[in-house]
Amino acid sequence: MASKVLVIISSMIEEKNSFSNALIKEFVKHYQEFNPKDEITYLNLNDLPMASKTITTHNFNNFFNQEDSDKYINQLKSINKLIFSTPMTNFNVTTMTKNYLDHILVADKTFSYKYSKKGEAIGLLTKLKVQILATQGAPYGWYLWGNHTKYLEETWKFAGATIAPSILVCGTKVKDIHENDVKLVIGDKSLEKGDSLPLLGPEKTMKKFEKYIKEAAKKF
Repeated sequence: MASKVLVIISSMIEEKNSFSNALIKEFVKHYQEFNPKDEITYLNLNDLPMASKTITTHNFNNFFNQEDSDKYINQLKSINKLIFSTPMTNFNVTTMTKNYLDHILVADKTFSYKYSKKGEAIGLLTKLKVQILATQGAPYGWYLWGNHTKYLEETWKFAGATIAPSILVCGTKVKDIHENDVKLVIGDKSLEKGDSLPLLGPEKTMKKFEKYIKEAAKKF
């Protein structure tokens, strides 16, 4: 049975220089090889007025509305799979990502406390499977307190989704080569070390990691 797949883009970097966008292209290319009948839709947060709206005292009363919240919540409920891509920005997800999440994480629509026995939320997006594609400028382990990948994993779990092993390409801004610096993490496995990803550039980096990305796309 064919799946409906939504690909969310949240990198503000120009496409030709974006490791995040290169990772999306590589992953989706292989995903389509294994799932040629699936319906794929792209949602670029750069193009959405909603993703530029940050919740404040001044807009709180009308922040969660039909156009900015319900529309995208219904979109999530209409698909089977979500591919969500974001680079690390100041040790966190992009502002666009946070604004998007603030609009779709709505009580009794994507999660609920009703019928909860221990006080924890019950996620309502139980039919959704999520693949997180993340990038960061520093090699893995330099700033573990700024783990934006883990933040996204737990956020989507909170909403009830099933999470595939995340792909994290790291060290995209560090030119100096250190042999023990981890540059690719999938799930809990560190798969590649060394090399200067800025010198390789986005496309050659994804080519270097192609076999791992292809295998992840096949499993998703």
